[in-house]
Amino acid sequence: MRQIHSSAWLLVLLSAVLQILIFPLPGLYVLSWFALTPLIVAVLRARPAGELETADGVRLRPASPGQAFLLAYVCGIVVYAGTCNWIYNTMRQYGGLSAPMAVLVVLLFCCYLGLYHGIFALLLSLLVDKTRDFRRALVTAPLLWVAVELARTRVTGFPWNLLGIAQVDNAALCRTAEWTGVYGISFEIALVNVALAAAFLVPRQKRGAMLAAALAAAAVLQAGRLVEPPAAGADHAALLVQQNIPVEVQWTPAYFQQTLSELSELTAKSAAGPDVKTGVWPKMGLIVWPESPAPFFENDPRFRAVIGKTASATNSWMVAGSIGAEPSPDAAAKPHMFTGGS
Repeated sequence: MRQIHSSAWLLVLLSAVLQILIFPLPGLYVLSWFALTPLIVAVLRARPAGELETADGVRLRPASPGQAFLLAYVCGIVVYAGTCNWIYNTMRQYGGLSAPMAVLVVLLFCCYLGLYHGIFALLLSLLVDKTRDFRRALVTAPLLWVAVELARTRVTGFPWNLLGIAQVDNAALCRTAEWTGVYGISFEIALVNVALAAAFLVPRQKRGAMLAAALAAAAVLQAGRLVEPPAAGADHAALLVQQNIPVEVQWTPAYFQQTLSELSELTAKSAAGPDVKTGVWPKMGLIVWPESPAPFFENDPRFRAVIGKTASATNSWMVAGSIGAEPSPDAAAKPHMFTGGS
């Protein structure tokens, strides 16, 4: 760790800040084209060269695999701490944890997911040629990033804040997802980031042309954000039904049944009501009862009876949220002990 140059740490922190800013609220999506560049440069220019290594005028050398992992691991921890801080409130409000325990859960969560950033940099450092030729590492870097995102999605089951999601409002670029999913967009963004990183790694006389090409690619791809997608004609109708159910309500058997009845009545009334503009309400192909703070269990006969009756009455498919497959013995014996949360 002491052998890592201070500039590498600054670049890592810069990359973490940029990755935080592109998710999800600020709308600074254009920064996605630059968010990974500092991290890549930090991994490939991380440690001071020895006296015998400075003959070619290069002061900083690529990180060792361990150093690369550490740099990116710290970056990942900061990224997830900045983008997934909502976990703290969730653990406090719904998990009933104390503030110190909620902080610990968030920290462990970030330390776990940060491993994927570390793995990316570790693999990248292993691809650096012994002659310190970066071409193989740079060419492979976009593929490595996508592979790590796939692993995070499939292994951890946490596909939040994938790089491609930063361009969710770029209608033209998002057409790529029809064939590749979000990972194709992640690849394009990572590719531009790698090109920008290469502009800082090539000899000075070539940097201008490389930087101009990378910035032009970013501008062209980001320009898709200016394209307004054509209006899509609707050929099916869906109904979304949501009551204002208090989060902290005490679920007595009577209140449970009353809520189900009100949801069913509201659904039937809404499905049969006319459209205020045309006077005709289209047939509903799907009715959705969204996730709500209600203790519905999939195999609860009261819940299934109301869902089945409502689906038959409206002749529609139905989707409803639940909190499990079957209630615990305590819950079955004391339904009034249920509190909001799903």
